[in-house]
Amino acid sequence: MKYREIKADGFLSNFIECFWEYENTIQIQHCIIPDGCFDLIAEYKNEKLTQIKLTGVWTKPVNITLPKSTKLFAIRFKLISAEYIFQKEIKSILEKTQCLPINFWGIDTLKNDDLDLFAAELLNQINFSINNIKKIDERKISLFDLIYEKKMYNVSQLSKSTFWNSRQINRYFYKQFGFPLKTLLNIMRCNETYPEIANKKLYNTNQYTDQAHYIKEIKKYTGSTPRELAKNENDRFLQLSTLNKK
Repeated sequence: MKYREIKADGFLSNFIECFWEYENTIQIQHCIIPDGCFDLIAEYKNEKLTQIKLTGVWTKPVNITLPKSTKLFAIRFKLISAEYIFQKEIKSILEKTQCLPINFWGIDTLKNDDLDLFAAELLNQINFSINNIKKIDERKISLFDLIYEKKMYNVSQLSKSTFWNSRQINRYFYKQFGFPLKTLLNIMRCNETYPEIANKKLYNTNQYTDQAHYIKEIKKYTGSTPRELAKNENDRFLQLSTLNKK
C-alpha cells in the first residue's frame, strides 16, 4: 500500500486539510474511522478514471473494499469548505458518498501520476471559488481554526472565543452537517489519540476522565477498542496505517 499527503498552507489551510494519494496492488479491506473532515475522491482503476465522489462526514466507522490496482487522488476538506467552496450543505450525505460528474473541476483532464501537479491544478480552481465569495463569516473561520487546532475546547469555550451563541452554532451545524458541534469535538478528541495508539500507547486519561471513559469513547467512534486498533491487522484501519506511511 502506498500513501502520501501534501498539507495545505496559507489562507487555504483554513479550508483544506491536505491532498492525498493512495494506491494498492492487491484487493484490500479497510475500516475508515471518523476524522472530522470530508473528501473529494478521484478513483482510478488500471490507470483509468472511473468515478469522482464526494463523501459526507463520517461519525461512525465504515468498512470498504478496494479492488486491486486501485489508485485514489483526493482532497481532504475541513467542514467550513462545504459552505464556502462547494456552497452547499452536506447533511444530506452524512455517512454516505455522492457521485459527481466525471469532468468535475476538470479532474478528467489531469494526469494521475503526479500528486503535486494534481494539487497545484486544483488549488487554482479552489482559489477561484474562494475569491468569488463576497464575504466570509470571520466567526466561522475562528471557530474551525480552534477546532482543528485540536486543543480540546468544549462548546462553551468555543462560543466565548468566537463571540457566537452556542445555540446558533449548533443550529448552523445541524443545518450544514446534520449533527451538533459536540459530536465533532468528540471525533477530534479521538483523533488526537491515534498516533499514540499506532505506537502501542494504550492509556490516555489526559483528555478523558479515566481509562474506562477513554476506551468507551474510542470504541463509540471506531467500533474497536484501543488494543484492537493498535494491532491493525492487514492495515485494516487505514488512518492508523497511514501514520507510518507519510
